[in-house]
Amino acid sequence: MNSLDKFDCAILAALQADATLSISGLSEKVGLSSTPCWKRVKRLEEEGYIESRVTIVNRQKVGLPVTVFVSVRTREHDEKWLERFAAAVTALPEVLEFHRMSGDVDYLLKVVTTDIEGYDRFYKKLIKTAQLAGVSSAFSMEQIKYTTALPLELIAHGLPA
Repeated sequence: MNSLDKFDCAILAALQADATLSISGLSEKVGLSSTPCWKRVKRLEEEGYIESRVTIVNRQKVGLPVTVFVSVRTREHDEKWLERFAAAVTALPEVLEFHRMSGDVDYLLKVVTTDIEGYDRFYKKLIKTAQLAGVSSAFSMEQIKYTTALPLELIAHGLPA
């Protein structure tokens, strides 16, 4: 399934918590010397375990406090339609996440915006992208948990050193 050992998982966990760690700081944190730690980071990048390193911006401070989960239903389910719809939706900057779903909802979007009026502008752009059977919006009242860190402890159990 994967070729990660406990050091790889420790490196990934440490970088998820703080991507600005220097190699010396990272190697100290995971219990390796600098050169083997650096080689592991490079391998994790090359093998695609590390996709990118980013800075998480505070939405409230930059004026994007509203999160909306948008459920989309459609009558169309062919590949060409999906390609066009996916291209149009991924081009909308308000969309942070875009999922094709099982069940009653065909697609689920996580959208951030400035306020109700900002969401209305987004909605009008969304319904122009394709003929949709239904759009339902749920506004987040409070964010109780937020993380970008994957729960690596779920895969790390019993890994060899």
